[in-house]
Amino acid sequence: MKRRTTLKKTTVLASAAAALAVAGGVLFAAPLAASAHVHVEPDTASAGGYAVLTFRVPNESDTATTSSLTVDLPTDTPVTYVATEPVPGWTAKVVTSTLPTPVTEGDVTITEAPTQVVWTADDGVGIGKAQFQRFPVQVGPLPDVDSITLPAHQGYSDGSVVDWNEPTPASGEEPEHPAPVVYVNAAPPADEDAASVTVASAGSEAASSSDATASSDAGLGLGFGIGGLALGAVALVVSLIALLRRPRTNGASR
Repeated sequence: MKRRTTLKKTTVLASAAAALAVAGGVLFAAPLAASAHVHVEPDTASAGGYAVLTFRVPNESDTATTSSLTVDLPTDTPVTYVATEPVPGWTAKVVTSTLPTPVTEGDVTITEAPTQVVWTADDGVGIGKAQFQRFPVQVGPLPDVDSITLPAHQGYSDGSVVDWNEPTPASGEEPEHPAPVVYVNAAPPADEDAASVTVASAGSEAASSSDATASSDAGLGLGFGIGGLALGAVALVVSLIALLRRPRTNGASR
């Protein structure tokens, strides 16, 4: 009987652990499913001014560390000033090159300009699994354009390179490897959507409001559902433990 009781306890505890594992998986599946990518903050700036742009770089490899980051600067509308902020464990280099075509600004003809910024990790340093690093750089004067695309190339310690250089369409639907973009005269896709809602007719505004409310309610319902599942799993474990600890009756001891 003692062996059967021990086996029963082991089975019950295993079931409890499985319940907790399922609840934990549901709780964290949604956040982990979101794809991370290299992007720039902020994504808006003013023409003619200087801006501090910060590239946020997550590591997406399970086996290699991120060991380098290269950001391409525009050559058709170049910036003439680039300064990097020191990042511990990383060496930054600003690459100046001859422009494919000279650019005239006022009375000045520009034939050379910064074309790349390269960050390289020191020995023993890198961005590991489930980590990210920020790389700030000051640039200017910013050209008077709709937007500035800044393709980024993420190098890994195993020699592989991921190119973040795909353009984001006007619809705002994000490609697999979107290029970081700074919007100057044009508004980011999300802002354009908000503006279209503002100038819509009263009927369209009502429909948009209804859709937003439905979406919010759905998200709230999902949150309550996940929370309920987790609480249910915890309650199951507590109940099982209490059952195991309950004193045996005289009949059970025979």
